[in-house]
Amino acid sequence: MPGEYRDIEVLRQGGPASGHRMFGWAILCAMAAFLINNVLEVGFGLPGLSGVFAGAANAWVPALVYIVAIAIAVAHVLRSTSRTLRMDAQSIHNFNIYLIRALFFAVLFVGVTDAIIALLRTESLLEPLFGQDLARSLGRANWVGPWIHMPLVGLGFVVALFTRTLGFTWLALLIVVAELLIVISRFVFSYEQALMSDLVRYWYAALFLFASAYTLFDEGHVRVDVLYAAFGRRKKGTVNAIGTVLLGMATCWVILAICFNGKQSIVNAPVMNFEVSQAGPFGMYAKYQMAAFIALFAVTMMIEFVSYYLEAVADHRDEPGHRNIYPPAAH
Repeated sequence: MPGEYRDIEVLRQGGPASGHRMFGWAILCAMAAFLINNVLEVGFGLPGLSGVFAGAANAWVPALVYIVAIAIAVAHVLRSTSRTLRMDAQSIHNFNIYLIRALFFAVLFVGVTDAIIALLRTESLLEPLFGQDLARSLGRANWVGPWIHMPLVGLGFVVALFTRTLGFTWLALLIVVAELLIVISRFVFSYEQALMSDLVRYWYAALFLFASAYTLFDEGHVRVDVLYAAFGRRKKGTVNAIGTVLLGMATCWVILAICFNGKQSIVNAPVMNFEVSQAGPFGMYAKYQMAAFIALFAVTMMIEFVSYYLEAVADHRDEPGHRNIYPPAAH
């Protein structure tokens, strides 16, 4: 019995779990380094990670970014040996929730503002209201993006600091309201603009992609549990940990690699050019953000997968503090 109590205390202190903690934090720091290197490559013309092996000029920069990122992960774990797996998992999840909350507010502010600007542009009301120069600027996506959208995105991150709601319900309600307005305006008033469909697609894409990470936390994704349901907690933890690494994290890395594969990739190209919808001046100018949603989906899922992995390892080790999402059924 005393030995068992000592083992439990060691688990609470997190000593033997340092390797798992280091792996989780290394994944997050490596992803941050990958994103930083993408900015350096696309925005400043520095070579990507492939340039390190090709011997390109300044190839030491991306290599240094990765080395520093991994060093930060190792240093963090070594300086916080008293933290348990579940404590790290909760901290990572809390940061992810803030990120998702900020993105929801960002798409809310951008969606409403850009739809209003698109409506005024379509009805030729920009120049009477704002003058010729500003009206001309509001008709260019490469001006609206940096000077209208980006400040609103920043405002979303600020507002997210002062609220705890994730906004899933409200964003879903706004989508329904927007669809209802389309039906009413089309069949009652015979009036419809491309911006209305653009707004619905913009918000629906955000709702679907950004809510996925929180759905993982709540075990809301479909799981084929023919065998899994009969497993005990420790075996479930083992399966979840292995599946998270081989399936979840691996999938996120593939998405990120495709999204940021050079300047002409499916995310870099639209974002750099502030791509607009096919409706042109009659639609919203936020299509480039919908391309970025794919990468943001992978980022938020990767963060949540790391949190999920640490929780799964804690379950495998039978550490205290298990989060029981589905209480056992009454017999």
